[in-house]
Amino acid sequence: MKKFKFSLDTVLDYKQQILDALKGEHAAILAQVREQEEIVEEAWLSYRAYNAEFRQRKETGLSITEATLYQNGLRAQELEIQRETEILETLKKQEAEKRDQVVEAKKETSSLEKLKEKKLDLYQKAVQKGEEALIDEFVSAARAAGRTASLSPA
Repeated sequence: MKKFKFSLDTVLDYKQQILDALKGEHAAILAQVREQEEIVEEAWLSYRAYNAEFRQRKETGLSITEATLYQNGLRAQELEIQRETEILETLKKQEAEKRDQVVEAKKETSSLEKLKEKKLDLYQKAVQKGEEALIDEFVSAARAAGRTASLSPA
């Protein structure tokens, strides 16, 4: 019998390449999300430190000009936190979309792999059946040859 050949191997290979590419893109976006989360956290730490400094200075006394500078600085940091958080949310949405694409590609690849396994199983059963038929034929021929030899005069 000829060697097993899955007719959709090229499609399966193509789908696997797409899946691998999507996994790489997802990993890259996930890294960006992690990096952006660190940026947001650093912005919050900076804001808290600046706010603590402002409170401490208020207790010891500071001029109106200095107080205004601190308040403006805090507002600027709040805006920075808001911008960085919006970037983070955008990246999270992109990550979720890419994750969905990876899941969909994995489903397609898995269905083709299962189909290939079924076809291979059918092929192996057909090969086994063919081998059994060959053995049966060989045994029958051997029996027939044995009968013929016992019937012929020596």
